[in-house]
Amino acid sequence: MSEIDRSLIGSQSELFVVEVEKGAIRKLAEAIGDPNPVYRDADEAMAQGYAGIIAPPTFPVTFFPPEEPEWTRDLDRRRILAGEQRFLYSRPIIAGDVLTCRVIFLGVDDKQGKSGKMELLYQEIVGEGADGNHVFSNTKTTVYKEAVGLLKK
Repeated sequence: MSEIDRSLIGSQSELFVVEVEKGAIRKLAEAIGDPNPVYRDADEAMAQGYAGIIAPPTFPVTFFPPEEPEWTRDLDRRRILAGEQRFLYSRPIIAGDVLTCRVIFLGVDDKQGKSGKMELLYQEIVGEGADGNHVFSNTKTTVYKEAVGLLKK
């Protein structure tokens, strides 16, 4: 299949900045149905030892670079499925954080599934705090399905 340009493995997106807002944290907590008060109430979060309102662990799924990375720019969106995601934290994401992020193209594997061939695209979003220290890594697998039976536009 090999539609994803493997020569770009190791490439990184341009750096982009995410300003973490408490309203965005609250919206995600509500969307996922998590009532934990540390996602809404600064006093409660501080009582539990945090510097302020913290973000749910999956919050980095809402971070996107301003431009689509080169290695995914030309992919047919109808053939993309979400795969596995993993999160690694050095510290919680806190409302008011200004994070400098980048997306890294880690690799591609070819697989054969019941519905046809697919490529598994591995990427990682890494975020650093204002002090330059690692805050989080979000490693994700994206499934890119073969174009069998799709009408071309």
